[in-house]
Amino acid sequence: MNMYLNFGKVRPHLTTRSLNPENQETPIHFISSVQPVPNALFFRRNHFPYPILTPESFTLKISGSVNSALLFNYTDFFKLPTRSTRVLIECSGNKRAYFEEKVFGEQWESGAMSEGVWKGVPLKTLLEYSGIQAGVSEVVFRGRDAGIKSSQYNHFERSLPIAKALQPDVMIAYEYNGKPLSHKHGFPFRLIVPGWYGMASVKWLNEIILIKDKFTGPFQTEDYVYYYKNGTSEQVTTNHVNSTIQQPQDKQLVKSGTHKIKGIAWTGSGVVSKVEISFDNGDSWEQVKLEITPKEYQTVPWSYPIKFHFGSEYHISVRATDSEGNTQPAEAIWNKKGYGYNAAMKISVSAE
Repeated sequence: MNMYLNFGKVRPHLTTRSLNPENQETPIHFISSVQPVPNALFFRRNHFPYPILTPESFTLKISGSVNSALLFNYTDFFKLPTRSTRVLIECSGNKRAYFEEKVFGEQWESGAMSEGVWKGVPLKTLLEYSGIQAGVSEVVFRGRDAGIKSSQYNHFERSLPIAKALQPDVMIAYEYNGKPLSHKHGFPFRLIVPGWYGMASVKWLNEIILIKDKFTGPFQTEDYVYYYKNGTSEQVTTNHVNSTIQQPQDKQLVKSGTHKIKGIAWTGSGVVSKVEISFDNGDSWEQVKLEITPKEYQTVPWSYPIKFHFGSEYHISVRATDSEGNTQPAEAIWNKKGYGYNAAMKISVSAE
C-alpha cells in the first residue's frame, strides 16, 4: 500500500516583494532558460495600481510633431506588418538586494527578469505612417497606469531618443508567447525596447507623442537615473552584462559526487562572448560551456561539471563578458537608487 499522497508535479511560484502596488519576481533558480518564461511566472513590476480596462484602452494615439495625428484601434494591429522576437526584459533594480551598502527600493534578488517571444508592430512602421516632422528629438510613451508621484498626479511616461525609437527591433507588442498580453503585463499594447532595462518598455500604452525638445517627466529625470557617489549622474538605459548561477544556490548543501553548476548570462550590448568560473575568489578563471549560440537580447544558458567532495566547501564566482568587451566587475558601481547591479556572482556551497 502506498503511504504517500501524490499531489502531482511541484511547481515554482513568484516571490512577492510588495502587494500594493504588486511587485513579484520570477523564480529564476527553478526555470529553464531554454523555454520562454510562461506568463504566470513572468515578473511583475508596478509603480501604481493596475489600470481599469475601458473602451479607450483599445486605442493607441500618435500625436505631437507629426504630419498626421493617427488613432489606431486594437483590431488595426492585426492588419499591419508584424514581427516576432524573443527578448529578455530585466528590471533595472534586479539584484538591488546584493549591494553591500544597502539602498532603498524593492529588494529584488535575481528574479526581476523574464524572457519570452513578443509579437507586435515595429514602432518605426507606425511613426512613418504618421510622418515625422523635421527636428523631432524624442518620442514620449504614455502608459495608462497613473497615481501620485512627486506630489502630483502622473501617468507612467518615458521617452526614447528618436534614433533609438526608429531601430527596427523596437515594437509595440500585443502578444506574448503566442497569446494576447495579459492585463498584468500591459494588455492591450506595450512597448518593447530590446537591450534596455525594463522601465523603457512602457505597459498599457495609450499615446505616443513626438517632441522637438527634451522630455522631463519624473520617471525620466528623477527615477531611473544613476546617482553616483562623486555627484555625477546619468540616465539608466542599456542592460549591463550580467550572469546568474541558478543551481546550486548560495549556502546550499549539495550531495557529494559529480554535478553540473548551471546558470544564465546576458547583456544589452551585442551578445555574450564568454562566461568564466572561479573557485579561488577570482584569482584564476576558467571558461564554462555555453549551451546554445548566444543571441542578441536573450539569455544564454551555461554549465560547468564538477565533482563535489564530501565535507568540502566551495566558493564559486561567475562572470560574463560580451562582444563589446564589457565584463562583469568584481564589485558593482554603487548608486543611490540601486540600479544596474552586475557584480560577478558569488556563492558558497558545502558537500555532504
